[in-house]
Amino acid sequence: MDIVVAGGHGKIALRLLRLLAERGDRASGLIRNPAHAADLEAIGAVAVLCDLEGEDDVSQHVAGADAVVFAAGAGPGSGAARKQTMDLGGAVKLIDAARANGIARYVMISSIGAEDPERASEAMRPYLRAKAEADERLVASGLDYTIVRPGRLTDAPGRGRVRAELDSGSGEVTRDDVGATLLAVLGEENTIGKTFYLFDGDTPIEEAVRSL
Repeated sequence: MDIVVAGGHGKIALRLLRLLAERGDRASGLIRNPAHAADLEAIGAVAVLCDLEGEDDVSQHVAGADAVVFAAGAGPGSGAARKQTMDLGGAVKLIDAARANGIARYVMISSIGAEDPERASEAMRPYLRAKAEADERLVASGLDYTIVRPGRLTDAPGRGRVRAELDSGSGEVTRDDVGATLLAVLGEENTIGKTFYLFDGDTPIEEAVRSL
């Protein structure tokens, strides 16, 4: 498969791109900073320069792909305005780019809490509002979407075992296991049209994904 990952230098994106390359897929990551290209090339991925915020139309950067993954984000140090332009605006630009190229498959990394942003703390609300609207726009897009809402992310080594639930819950999950779950999602059609929550658990990742 030919997979394009937006936010290609992010912690989860790098893990996913490495797994895709190891599987033999063509793995491309959209990056804004040319200095990050070497990191992608080192794991067998293709670096594609693309400014999701600055470019009005990013369709040329995903042409030929079989699927796209939105793993970009403004980051915890950014203000509310960048949550709108990146976490929401970037996701919508990728939706538009997928539709322009006839790419049906779109996988979104969302967040636990996006199901009800108003319940979050004041500090988290702008981020979760942006994620919630991005998810809504994807659901309404007509694309073959899957929305993954991980719990609190950690950098502990992945165990290859998770808890995947269609109803909201609580907990944490390693970035390793999120990356591996995204890989599994891209290969399982049963996840199309579904939004699910992801936490550390006891079920092997592929089994957890197939059971959704």
